[in-house]
Amino acid sequence: MKFKDWATRVMLICLMFAALILVLLAGKGTQLQSNTPTSNPENISWSQYPKAQLQSAKNQGNESKKVVKSPVKTNKAVTRYSTTEAFAQYRPSYEIAAVNPSNYGERYAKDINGAPLNNEAIVVLHETGYSASSAINFFQASHNDESVQASYHTLIKLDGTIIYLVPPEKRAFGAANSVFDSPDGSETVKTNPDLPPSVNNFAYHVSLETPPDSYNSSQQAHSGYTEAQYNSLAWLIAQSQVPDDRITTHQQVDRSGQKVDPINFDSDKFLSLLHTYRQAKPIYRVN
Repeated sequence: MKFKDWATRVMLICLMFAALILVLLAGKGTQLQSNTPTSNPENISWSQYPKAQLQSAKNQGNESKKVVKSPVKTNKAVTRYSTTEAFAQYRPSYEIAAVNPSNYGERYAKDINGAPLNNEAIVVLHETGYSASSAINFFQASHNDESVQASYHTLIKLDGTIIYLVPPEKRAFGAANSVFDSPDGSETVKTNPDLPPSVNNFAYHVSLETPPDSYNSSQQAHSGYTEAQYNSLAWLIAQSQVPDDRITTHQQVDRSGQKVDPINFDSDKFLSLLHTYRQAKPIYRVN
């Protein structure tokens, strides 16, 4: 065989191997892209959550009549919420505290297997365990260990001050191993192969500051939350389109068996205030 023919064949074989490698890399890139986090409003119902820019105490009167739009399904009655005059008259103080980027992320449009995610929004209620400042300090510190990364979207201090931590369109790390049991079945999302599935991808996390008498107590009880906290919590959630039956607690969604918060939470008082600050009205949609 002539050297020229041999060289030509070797070159062709090299080109075939190069083409095969490119195809394999392209396939791997597509697989990775399928689980890339994104805040796509068509797949994630974050528009149903309360928004910080709608809650400025300086613009209560003008903003109280606005309702955030959320995805609507046809051929069914959809409950829409609008805020009330009582909502407009209540003016809680608020603060904004930046959270370290290691403690929150984007909401995923697909799960780890590439299946589209379209869970309706839920609200998960928590308590801090210690002071509000200690929780904020933890959220503002960088954490490389994914098992300890944590955050809430908002935190409500003992005096009723609302602290905005993570934007509602972002995924706060409020509940690790967790499942929400809805009338339609259990809901959870797995987005990390190394961590248990959780509700974080479709949850809005709100925490109440724990009263000081519980800081050094091993008992699962304390003096309870203040009237200001209940009012601010109801006022905050009144701006969402999350229905009553999709408002839950950390204890209810937890699957680790270790979470009991929020302790001593008076759900009847909260729902009574929530209904004072927002009204529900069914809207019928047809094709």
